[in-house]
Amino acid sequence: MQLTLLGRAWCHLCDDMHAAVLPLVAAHGAVLVVIDVDADPGLEAAHGDRVPVLFLGVPDGGVELCHFHIDLPRVSAALAATAGRHAADPEIC
Repeated sequence: MQLTLLGRAWCHLCDDMHAAVLPLVAAHGAVLVVIDVDADPGLEAAHGDRVPVLFLGVPDGGVELCHFHIDLPRVSAALAATAGRHAADPEIC
């Protein structure tokens, strides 16, 4: 189970979202991947100034959970639902 956070090194909103999501990641046994959009021209073109963005899964094919500010209820629910599917079917990644 993976969350992907798109952000920038100099972005205070990105820092805030990163700090807010870490307890949820730990509580649900998820993995958090942080990507600097400025290091990837495709992601920078796609997201521009619309960061931070948090995805369940990967940006290309995952589910966008929130942007700019964390939506704790939505992220928690998505992680719980994904964990429930993993428990029911261990083949789901």
